[in-house]
Amino acid sequence: LMAAFVLLGGFTIGTNVVETLGSGFVPATYFTPVASIGVLVFIGVGILLGNVLRVSTSTSQTAVAAVVGMGAALGVLDWRTVGVVVLWWILSTILAFWVCAFVGRYLYDAVVAVLDLESRNTRLAEVVVIGISCYMAFSAGASNVANAVAPLVGSGQFGMVTGVALGGVAIGAGAFALGPRTMETVGEDITDLSLEASLIAETIAASVLTGLSWAGIPASLAVVLTACVIGLGWGRASRRVPLPAVVRPEGLTDREESAWAGDQLDLFNPGTTKRIVVTWIATPTVAGVVAFGAFEAAQHLRLLG
Repeated sequence: LMAAFVLLGGFTIGTNVVETLGSGFVPATYFTPVASIGVLVFIGVGILLGNVLRVSTSTSQTAVAAVVGMGAALGVLDWRTVGVVVLWWILSTILAFWVCAFVGRYLYDAVVAVLDLESRNTRLAEVVVIGISCYMAFSAGASNVANAVAPLVGSGQFGMVTGVALGGVAIGAGAFALGPRTMETVGEDITDLSLEASLIAETIAASVLTGLSWAGIPASLAVVLTACVIGLGWGRASRRVPLPAVVRPEGLTDREESAWAGDQLDLFNPGTTKRIVVTWIATPTVAGVVAFGAFEAAQHLRLLG
């Protein structure tokens, strides 16, 4: 199901991201076969490092960093596109975090009470979980297929349809091979995720990613989803009380104060969060610097063709 909806997302709105990454930062003519292979190698090494460290690394940020390193080394980088994309990275991460933090802090218990999936009909819970997971996979395909094939499509080595199909199949294969390691970190180490909490985080993250992909912005599924998980966990840990209880004149009851204090100890892991944020910064930085150095050397040695 995940692989099928990744392909669907790639074929529908993912083509917008392919165009941006394949020709928006660097003119497509500079993506020679050698240059395309070099960019993809740097992307792959960066993502592999994140998976080995069991951290949900940003594929999009690593891909953009590699392309930016190449463009800067060759002197053909469109800095305006870089600025727009980086701005949307920051805004989307902040938006995802605070929306989920607000839900976790003020609305979480109400959402759980309305959904009540674990005590209702099992078939209903299955349908809801599968539906939202497919929506998440759709947004993943729309955003991340470009990371795998944009340089090859931009250089004309593959057509758009062939490239998207190849990228979707590769994402599915990678999920089966290395995905479980990252699932453990995102699903268990950051915060205590209930079924309802997982659905909230995935719905908000998928909506943010789908909107950015429609606009052609190569945004990070890993960063946005993890920001949602962190935001939800922090919101629940900081004050898991209903919004009406906060605004009423008498304030919180003793029971609500006790629940809030207990949640702070159990629902949020700052250590894991710091490790993830450091990896978010380090992985694309390394990819960009290595790509810049490699393409600078290749240009002097006339290896790019």
